[in-house]
Amino acid sequence: MRLVGIAAAVAALVSLIGTPLLIRILARHGYAQAIRASADGIAYPDHESKRGTPSMGGVAILIAILAGYFVTHLVVWRPVTAAGLLILFLMLGLGLVGVADDYLKIFKQRSTGLRARTKIVGQAVVAFAFAYLSLQFTNSDGVTPASLAVSFLRDTSIVLPIGVFLLWIWFLITATTNGVNLTDGLDGLATGAAFASFLAYVFIGIWQYGQSCFIEATSFCYMTANPIDLSIVAAAAAGATFGFLWWNTAPARIFMGDTGSLALGGGIAGLAVFTRTELLLPLIAGLFLITTVSVILQVGSFKLTGRRIFRMAPLHHHFEMLGWPEIQIVVRFWIVQGLCIGAGLTLFYAEWVSA
Repeated sequence: MRLVGIAAAVAALVSLIGTPLLIRILARHGYAQAIRASADGIAYPDHESKRGTPSMGGVAILIAILAGYFVTHLVVWRPVTAAGLLILFLMLGLGLVGVADDYLKIFKQRSTGLRARTKIVGQAVVAFAFAYLSLQFTNSDGVTPASLAVSFLRDTSIVLPIGVFLLWIWFLITATTNGVNLTDGLDGLATGAAFASFLAYVFIGIWQYGQSCFIEATSFCYMTANPIDLSIVAAAAAGATFGFLWWNTAPARIFMGDTGSLALGGGIAGLAVFTRTELLLPLIAGLFLITTVSVILQVGSFKLTGRRIFRMAPLHHHFEMLGWPEIQIVVRFWIVQGLCIGAGLTLFYAEWVSA
C-alpha cells in the first residue's frame, strides 16, 4: 500500500502543479483546439464559450504518470518490471499518435484531426508491438505479463493462436482508446471516468498480489505477473488524472486532447490484459463502452434506415441537445461509470469468495 500511495501522491502533485504551467505555455502561443460550429443544416451543441481553451493537456498527464512510477521505484529502490514498463510503453506510444492528431487540430485548425484510417494504423502499430512484447519477457517465476488465454476474472481455458492473440489485443486497445476519445467531449467527463477505472485496477492489482500463486499456491490464487507493479502504474495514472481533473472540470481551463484520451484508453486496456481481466473490461470501462455503442447505433441506424436514434452522438451530446446542463450530464455519467465499475468489482470479488 505504501508503494501505491507514493505513486498516486507524486503523480497527483506533478499533474496538479504541472498542468497550469502547461496551460500558460499553450495559451501564450495560442495553441487551442478548433471548435465545431453548426453549419449547412448540421446542428452542434453550443461550445463557443470553450473557444480558445488550450488542448494537448495529455502531455501533463503522461509526465505525471512517468514521475509517479519512476519516483516510487527510486524512493524504495525497487527494480522496475517488464509489465510496468510495457504499460508505460503502450501509453506513450498511443500518446504520440494523439500528439499528431492534436497537432492538426491546433496548428491546422482541422477539428477532426487525423484521418480515421491514419489514426487506426498508428494505434495498430503500437498495439501489435505491445502484444508481441508482452509474451517475450518473463518474471522470476517464468510467467509473461500477458497470456495467450482469453481471460475474464482470470485466464479461461480458451487459448488463442499467436496470430489471433495479436488481433484480440489490438481490438481491446483500439476499442478502449476510441471509447475514451469519444467520451472526451464535455469538461471533466472522460478524465473523471478514467480516474475511476484506474482506481479499480489499483484494487485488483493489490488483491491479486495478496492472493498470488507465487506467494502461496492454492486453488484460487492468481497467476498475474508482477501485480504490485501493475497497481503502482494504475495508482500513478489515477493520481495524474485526479490532479488534471482540477483544471479540466467545468469550466475547463485545458482539454486533454487525443494525446490524453488515447494514452489513458491504452493504459486501461493494457491493465485489463495484464491483470487477466480482459472480459471484465466492458464493466471497468463501462461508460466508454456505452458511449461507443451510442455512436455505432447512430451510424448504423442512419445508414440502414436514414433515421437517427439520438439527436446527436456520442450520447452525452444527445442530452446536451435536450437542454441538460453540462455539469449535470457529467455528474450523472460519472454515476453510471461508478455503477458499472461497482458491478465489475463485485463479480471479481464474488468469484474469489465462491472459489
